[in-house]
Amino acid sequence: MRDPAPAPLGAQNAGAPTIPMVDLQAQRNRLGAKLNAAIGRVLDHGGFIMGPEVAEVERKLAAQCGAKHVISCSSGTTALIMALMAHDVGRGDAVFVPSFTFTATAEAIVLAGATPIFVDVTPDTFNMDPVSLAKAISVAQQTGLMPACVLAVDLFGQPADYDALNDVAKAHGLWILDDAAQAYGATYKGCALGTCAQITATSFYPSKPLGCYGDGGAVFTDNEEIARKLIQVRVHGQGRDRNENVRVGLTARFDSIQAAILLEKLAIFPDECAARDRIAARYTAGLKDVVTTPVVAPGCTSVWAQYTICSPRRDRIAAHLQAQGISSAVFYPKPIHVQPPYRGHPVVTGGLPVTDRLAQEVLSLPMHPYLAPETQDIIIAAVRAALV
Repeated sequence: MRDPAPAPLGAQNAGAPTIPMVDLQAQRNRLGAKLNAAIGRVLDHGGFIMGPEVAEVERKLAAQCGAKHVISCSSGTTALIMALMAHDVGRGDAVFVPSFTFTATAEAIVLAGATPIFVDVTPDTFNMDPVSLAKAISVAQQTGLMPACVLAVDLFGQPADYDALNDVAKAHGLWILDDAAQAYGATYKGCALGTCAQITATSFYPSKPLGCYGDGGAVFTDNEEIARKLIQVRVHGQGRDRNENVRVGLTARFDSIQAAILLEKLAIFPDECAARDRIAARYTAGLKDVVTTPVVAPGCTSVWAQYTICSPRRDRIAAHLQAQGISSAVFYPKPIHVQPPYRGHPVVTGGLPVTDRLAQEVLSLPMHPYLAPETQDIIIAAVRAALV
């Protein structure tokens, strides 16, 4: 699930914000010459596509999260499509997906030839509601679709409720695909994302907690047969060599330069996750009495891709922040099920009331590991001043 660069709410003539949502340059300053040296090594050996850095980053990602197989690819959206294709999901199949997420999640389902059925989310974690999922399976059966897959999203950095979702999925013979594009590095009851579902997809888009300097993604699985199919799908359905095609595939290879950058960022990733957690705690302490602050489910950790508050006066807060030169963003002002390309697809019985309300109330504040306390205090004070 990849998000575009956020556009601040409020007046558009106020000039560029002085406090951005994400500060990639601060991270670049920290890594210094290491990034230039990593890129230089790729330029020297000339293996620009699927070079040695790609295999190395796959090994390190597998070691970090504990997955048996990691298959890197060209984007987080591609990772989702590859996972569905490797599992032979297609026409006539129903895939259950939250509507409160970035479009790429549902887009992958349609591109694979299947039908998305939109499910509501819980009001506290913003992740898929298992009760709504159970109702949505009945909708699929009533419309003549074959329930095939649950596409759960780890929204804003924290895992979905995999125990509860697995109970529903197993009862109906479904498998779970985890869209961890915003949450790689988080844990669910002691398990790292990448190991909590049959297949996990993630994104390395630059603004993600773990991002490269272009598009990139990866698929994680413990299933050897699925891993073999994913490798085939990644390069045009290739078999033993480029002249043998054993299935329909994609151009989904990972660039060596992006892998080289990712290797350097992986080295500091645990430290950055800890910093994000500290920053989130400071936000909560400073704002919990004036807005609804994020909740991390018991036993889980978040990598805080976004720090997202809720308030019926969201637009007032955003406008005030804009006037103070502070970025903010709404993820997501229009849920997928109301977007024109997806309006004809089924929605769970009873609609999506939580999703519809969140779209009117959520606001994401600046969040990155290099957000200084004094800068964060300015943001907190501005939110509070907007509500006086």
